[in-house]
Amino acid sequence: MAWVKIIHILCVMGWMTSIFAVPRAIIYWKREHARLGENGPLGDLTYRLYRFSFGLGIIAIITGIWYGTWLGWPAWLHLKVTLVVLLAGHYLWTGRLVKRAQQGIFTESDLWLRIFNEVSVFATIAILWAVVAQPF
Repeated sequence: MAWVKIIHILCVMGWMTSIFAVPRAIIYWKREHARLGENGPLGDLTYRLYRFSFGLGIIAIITGIWYGTWLGWPAWLHLKVTLVVLLAGHYLWTGRLVKRAQQGIFTESDLWLRIFNEVSVFATIAILWAVVAQPF
């Protein structure tokens, strides 16, 4: 069971990198697009990062469910799963932003994207609190 936990943690780390980096990269992608008039290398890099981390997110969720089943689904884990579902929704919304950016559509302001990016930080803090404190 230790290997499942190791794979879970490793994939979560990779997925979280994208969750934190992609919304910020969209800001720079937007600026690059305005300067070049087309998608440049930053857009390609951002898309590839999102696509790669999508697979890591799937593996993280699968191994998390597997590990949760082994733990017997304690009450605190229900809170963690709920928070992870919300974070996954945020991530899918990020994917929508990436897809629109590939088409050259940047409707959100830099400020909105920064705030959107910080939402994931607060969600991550809440998930870590649920795991470490195991409040119930």
